Amino acid sequence: MSKNSNGLLIMKWLVSRSWEESRLLWSLAFPVLLAEMFQFSFEFVTTAFVGHLGEVELAAVTVAENILDTFAYGLLFGMGSALNTLIGQAVGAGQLDRLGTYTQQSLILCGAITLALAPAYVFATPILRLFLHQPVDVSRAAGQYAGWAIPRLFAHAMDIPLLMFFRAQSRVWTLAAISGVALAVHAMLTYIAVRQLGYGLPGAAVAGDISQWLIVAAQFTYLTGGRFPDTWKGFTMHAFNNIGAFIKLSLGSAVMICLEFWYNTSLLILVGLLKHAKLQLDIMSVCLNYEFMAILVALGFSTAVGIRVSNELGAKRPMETKFAVLVAVSTSIFMGAIFMGVVLIWRTSLPKLFSDSEEVIHGASKLGLLLGLTVCMISICPVLSGIAVGAGWQVSVAFINIGCFYLVGIPMGILFGIKLKYGTMGIWMGMLTGTFLQMAILLTIILTTNWDKQAALTEVRMAEWGGKENLPLMKSPHTDDQMTPAQEKMLAQPQDSKNVDLLCTE
Repeated sequence: MSKNSNGLLIMKWLVSRSWEESRLLWSLAFPVLLAEMFQFSFEFVTTAFVGHLGEVELAAVTVAENILDTFAYGLLFGMGSALNTLIGQAVGAGQLDRLGTYTQQSLILCGAITLALAPAYVFATPILRLFLHQPVDVSRAAGQYAGWAIPRLFAHAMDIPLLMFFRAQSRVWTLAAISGVALAVHAMLTYIAVRQLGYGLPGAAVAGDISQWLIVAAQFTYLTGGRFPDTWKGFTMHAFNNIGAFIKLSLGSAVMICLEFWYNTSLLILVGLLKHAKLQLDIMSVCLNYEFMAILVALGFSTAVGIRVSNELGAKRPMETKFAVLVAVSTSIFMGAIFMGVVLIWRTSLPKLFSDSEEVIHGASKLGLLLGLTVCMISICPVLSGIAVGAGWQVSVAFINIGCFYLVGIPMGILFGIKLKYGTMGIWMGMLTGTFLQMAILLTIILTTNWDKQAALTEVRMAEWGGKENLPLMKSPHTDDQMTPAQEKMLAQPQDSKNVDLLCTE
């Protein structure tokens, strides 16, 4: 066979494999994206109804949900992300009976964290008033709302581990359906409680509680309904064995994700310290609405690539892992370029969708270039973080985030925005520097990683985190590859190549 024929054959194979991998990633990412959009809409529905009660009530719900709920959910989601690593690798390794034990360990840990967080909801009024310097009437109303919202906090502690359990097995369409139905129920309950019965803030909070627990009830029903005979065998005392190692990984996950959450919040806090803060915050609000869609797509893709990486590492298929990573990174860069192009082309007209103020429209238009760069980066960074979660690098990424965000980004933002008086643009430029540094470091690490070594380390990590009572790792089932010698040479794979085992989404 001629060299030209070999080259053409290799090219066709690469195109076919890339299309297959891309299709698999999107089949995972789209339902995750849909479920996250439904979840986000819970807050939108509550705010829409409460906003008609008065300015104090609207401010109270905004403060309670964006400070208390965001902090608590971010911490719980961070702790739960450790489960994403472990059960994803267990699925790839064929150790399906470990999934139930890992999930129960996460339920125990998230439940304990929730108990520690509950007093913050009970004493929300003095915390908001004394420590965060919120207005007295807003703090009082927010404290009332937070008190009634405590059951929702415990629902989150149950929801997040179950979410990770289902996602790792690609049961993502079912999650989207559950979230969609719960959103419809939430809208109906909130309308009845607030508009029809006039229960105000307590009614809105209780409607949210019921809706969140409806999600948990549906998930438990799905879990115990016989659809997971190999991965869920009921509650077991083995969940308490070697839980210390599980906590260690969970803490690293929590630090990694919370640092990213709080970094974005720091931007608004710094902007609020400027002169004419109200106008600057309105401009930032418009810009953040642009970012929302890019973030949703990136988070959905982040979850998908995390599943792929953890599954393939658990199955000891480093070349498949590397291929999934390359396709995911390439796709995220392409999507980031599209979002950036949209912002740059319509930067003067898009702000009119969110505001009638000429000052706000002009200010948001001036920030168009920075916004374009931002939406490009936030299309890439979550995908890189998803790869890190799938590989179990949470602790290392946490240190990277500290250095890039808090030792570089925020100080640069303060320097440019406040000290050098460049205002919002200066703050944003400084913090964007930290984001770019983080992206560059993670991208360098990922592209230079020895995935053969990572696959070899996976068995050791699972043994450490899973406990001695677990069985030895089994080889995952696979089929023989039909690659030609030319393709094998191209991939430089020392062992026999294997096809990607496509996970069916449900």
